[in-house]
Amino acid sequence: MVDRRHDGSTDRTGFDETKDYLSNALGRVVPRAVARRAVEVTVSTDAAEYAPDEPVAITVAIRNRLPVPIEVPTATRRSWGWAVDGVTEATDERLYVRDEESALSLRAGETKRATATWNGRFRRTDGDGLDRSVRAERGDHTITAFVPVPDADERHEATTEIRIR
Repeated sequence: MVDRRHDGSTDRTGFDETKDYLSNALGRVVPRAVARRAVEVTVSTDAAEYAPDEPVAITVAIRNRLPVPIEVPTATRRSWGWAVDGVTEATDERLYVRDEESALSLRAGETKRATATWNGRFRRTDGDGLDRSVRAERGDHTITAFVPVPDADERHEATTEIRIR
């Protein structure tokens, strides 16, 4: 996902990443275990019910509950992600995200928000590598937002339910 900001620049994570070097330096002082527990993830959609193929607007919020800046290591270059019924970004295609660790920096009490849109379909690849788009079945579906924290005991994710009628 690439977010286009009002100044015409792009932000590959979906967050406004204005550099605050003092906060980044202080965030490295907070122990990783404490920083991981300070992260709160929430997810919401623009409605509870949708028609088949109707776009679903997903809003993800990641909040630092501490009054000090934190830096949370992530397992990949991806700082956050979303899934439908456990299928990341509603596709079984291989996602090309570098496996190297990165970090999500949050200022004291900061909440970062990002949006994604699911088109109500799953992208499937068959054994021949051909893509096809499959409409989601009618019924309940689980939307999950997550921060991919490595080797953490607790999951950094939130879920919400939607219904396709």
